[in-house]
Amino acid sequence: MRRSALTVALGLCFASGVHAQSASGTVFGQATAGETVVVENAATGFRREVAVGADGSYRVPQLQPGSYRITLQRADGTSAVREVSVNLGTGTPVNFTSASSAGATTLDSVVVTGAQVVNPIDVSSVESTTILTAAQIAKIPVLRDATSVALLAPGTVRGDTAFGNLASFGGSSVAENQYYLNGFNITNSFRSLNFAQVPYEAVAEQQVKTGGYGAEFGRSLGGVVNMVSKRGTNEFTAGGNVFWSPDSLRAEVENTYYANPLVPGDLGKLRQDNSEDTLGGYSTSIWASGALIKDTLFAYGMLSYSEVEQDYWGSVVSRTNNHESEKGDPTYLVKLDWNINDANKLEFTTLSDKRTTTTASYLNTVGQVNRGPLVGTSYTENGGENYIARYTGYLTDSFTLSAMYGYSEFSRSRRLKTASGVNVEYGGDLDQPASGCPVITDVRPGYRTSVTGVYASSCNITGGSIDRIDSGDERNQFRLDLDWQVGDHALGFGYDRDDYESIAGTSIEGGRIWRYSTNNGPDRTANTTDDFDVVREQIVNQGATVEVNQEAFYIEDNWQVTDTFLAYIGARWDTFENKNGQGETYVKIENQFAPRLGFSWDVNGDSSFKVYGNAGRYALPLTPSVAVRGASASLFTRQTSRFTGVDPVTGAPTGLFGTGALSYINGEFGEPKVADTIASQNLDPMYQDEYILGFQMSMTEHQNIGARGIYRKLKAAIDDNCDYTPIMAIEGFTFDEDDLTWYDSAGNAAALPSAGFPYCRMFNPGSDAVFLTDLYGDGTLKATTVPGALLSPEAKRTYKALELFWDGSWDKYFFQASYTLAYNKGNTEGGVKSDIGQADTSVTQDFDYKELAVDSYGYLPNDRRHSLKVFGNYSFTDEWSVGANLLVQSGRPINCLGVLYPYHGDIHPYGSSFFRCGTTEAGGADGPAEAVPRGTAGRLPWTNSIDLNVAYFPNWAPGLKFKVDVFNVFDNQKVTGVTEVAEDATTGAPLNTYLVPRSFQAPRSVRFMVQYDF
Repeated sequence: MRRSALTVALGLCFASGVHAQSASGTVFGQATAGETVVVENAATGFRREVAVGADGSYRVPQLQPGSYRITLQRADGTSAVREVSVNLGTGTPVNFTSASSAGATTLDSVVVTGAQVVNPIDVSSVESTTILTAAQIAKIPVLRDATSVALLAPGTVRGDTAFGNLASFGGSSVAENQYYLNGFNITNSFRSLNFAQVPYEAVAEQQVKTGGYGAEFGRSLGGVVNMVSKRGTNEFTAGGNVFWSPDSLRAEVENTYYANPLVPGDLGKLRQDNSEDTLGGYSTSIWASGALIKDTLFAYGMLSYSEVEQDYWGSVVSRTNNHESEKGDPTYLVKLDWNINDANKLEFTTLSDKRTTTTASYLNTVGQVNRGPLVGTSYTENGGENYIARYTGYLTDSFTLSAMYGYSEFSRSRRLKTASGVNVEYGGDLDQPASGCPVITDVRPGYRTSVTGVYASSCNITGGSIDRIDSGDERNQFRLDLDWQVGDHALGFGYDRDDYESIAGTSIEGGRIWRYSTNNGPDRTANTTDDFDVVREQIVNQGATVEVNQEAFYIEDNWQVTDTFLAYIGARWDTFENKNGQGETYVKIENQFAPRLGFSWDVNGDSSFKVYGNAGRYALPLTPSVAVRGASASLFTRQTSRFTGVDPVTGAPTGLFGTGALSYINGEFGEPKVADTIASQNLDPMYQDEYILGFQMSMTEHQNIGARGIYRKLKAAIDDNCDYTPIMAIEGFTFDEDDLTWYDSAGNAAALPSAGFPYCRMFNPGSDAVFLTDLYGDGTLKATTVPGALLSPEAKRTYKALELFWDGSWDKYFFQASYTLAYNKGNTEGGVKSDIGQADTSVTQDFDYKELAVDSYGYLPNDRRHSLKVFGNYSFTDEWSVGANLLVQSGRPINCLGVLYPYHGDIHPYGSSFFRCGTTEAGGADGPAEAVPRGTAGRLPWTNSIDLNVAYFPNWAPGLKFKVDVFNVFDNQKVTGVTEVAEDATTGAPLNTYLVPRSFQAPRSVRFMVQYDF
């Protein structure tokens, strides 16, 4: 009998009973004690026999995703057969007892048809998971990358464009997720804002864990994207395809206009002309797989190449425009599987995702859209090599061992080349800044909008900093996972080691910034004859090799308390150790305890109705990026001079005279910092607690529904604080405003700042901090306990959500729908800061001074109150099908960031970073500062988009496929991000750039595909 739904082919999967980073699946069920269950995969020759336990249960873990035949061999010589699909990270129920299928049709065979969309209702689990296979993804109009597929899951929203193509899970920041391939962590942990780009043609299944995951997972407060690659079988297959997205069929991007009503003279004027912007590209892949030795040794390999070309002009005040081309070295993935025997398997995966982005910058006439001479070209390298080896041993019927070792390297290198062919790069030496032309800024009133005078360099390429030429990361990861069935208990325990090393650093292109301004002269009055021009030289160099060493132990028990009730008990102990550029430990958090609890109730006893819940604690380490500037040697200097002239090409001053003293900023002298002074001695990791309660049930043989409630609360955050005045007050120092020095009661001067007295330190916002400080620069460290209330308020972030699901599958049609009502509130987004696009993970400006946190509590950037997602496919003949993908979502909250009245720039040099607006009137006269608490300056508009595709599989040419995808069919280009800085950092005057759009929905585009499978 056929049954394509009900415990086999429907429902969002909620599974956690599978260990070893869920790179495999499990079959479990009920039968008669003493009988034998045989699990076979005809495609690979895999075969395993297990005896049914005394309690009538059996369980076969560590199965590679695929189709399996499950055979029950009875004592009387008869047998029963089930045919099922095993998916990534899930448990598939296969029962052979009549009692277990009470209320359902008695089956001799369960056949999974091509209509399968998601996994069966897995009553052996407590976690929240969405799984899509390669076949399903191919039928949906969705971009072929891990983030776009993850965004199909409920509880996910797209992150701010400042951080690239990343998703936010359950109200967390985009820097709090983890990404895996075949059990190996492919997250780029330097800032946790990137991950290895797996060629998507090689992905067999993608699992999205949005909450409640078991103790074998850690180092994430957001979500987990878990992928497994395709692999070889006994059947030889090969193929190739081409995807093409022509710019000619892409809709024109919306222009942006000034939108601040407080600057009426500019309101509605053009800010950014996008009429000449272009974007198009293609990708092509070939693959082959098969058995090198039948039933024993298998291989899968694919090779992919892609190119993306785009032009973008930027704002009308930009001095350059750009042509960008991204070309990967041919990316590839190779997967080898060796079934040594029925009890031992060995796997090997290698992945390369190297790619180079080439950006040619051209001079642009300010206020126009034109292309002048080439200034220079930037070459940015990303990606690298990954190697993964994994052994699985079925040591007994009830005991399985998995061991994985992986190594990866990732490049973040950047170099420049001038139009004349001269290389510009930074080697990482603090004393040798980057070569090339300097960055020029000019804030003299007469030159602010003029194209004459010292407006900019005509040979500076980037206008900012470049990464050192050898920037990159290396990871060594080892896992040992053990799975042991003991009666009613499925025990999992293991060890996880992850060592990450980063070479990093930046320098300003040309080595320095020259900043021109006007000095008001001896009379200190502006616009008088005593005024004279000055130029300030600023040099900022960083460079270090830093490390993070992480290890964890975990244990978990899936306890089948009764035939219908499963209890999950888990615990994890994490240790995080961060080292600076001198190899010294500046943060070490040992054995952070993370308990996990959950239950799953199979209400009807036939996997048709499940009630489940869980509670857990999750911890996040500091990223390596924190140490490059904050804990290692760095250089930051400023020096002001007068000048007689300006180089007409570089914009650098000539004839310097009247040079002032050299000042070191933030205590960055180019010398190593004292590691013990960098962080609070009682630092806790960033961690949160999560609670989930939900149900899932089969409405009919072809439809499932479900709901769950989620509550997440941030319990501790890690950030930096730069206010040293509480330490000085507690230690009895007073400040002399004449010589700008701190003195103790005996008249001894403090060495502030110094290598042992850092400008900023890591702490847990709102908690008491114990800082070690070299107060006098004599090498003696003094411990000072600073009450949390003197540094900042407590870090707060909560996420409350209700998720509703409905999905169905028939022979020719499938769909999945979800609605999420969510509230994301707090005073910190987390690792990054979307308000201003700050990507300094773990060291945002949120808590640098407690004044910055005033009125910062409110709805956060990832708060999307309403989200409706519907996608599916209909095959109306065996040759034609159509697919659709609908997203309707409410907009994010808007802030109004201004200066702290009355202009505390001399105390806290953060300009317009406070939740205050209306500090001055347009003419510059003082006006009342108004509190504008976080998220109360309005909301961005609702967005909606419909994507459609049509596929044709001609009967006259078996294996040939054609498909056309149209994204954002109705070309809705609503604003998805605006500039939230409302006031000038120096004067407090309203900025005309406030509320100018930073991003829109992607315009309508078309993608063509041709594929042939042998």
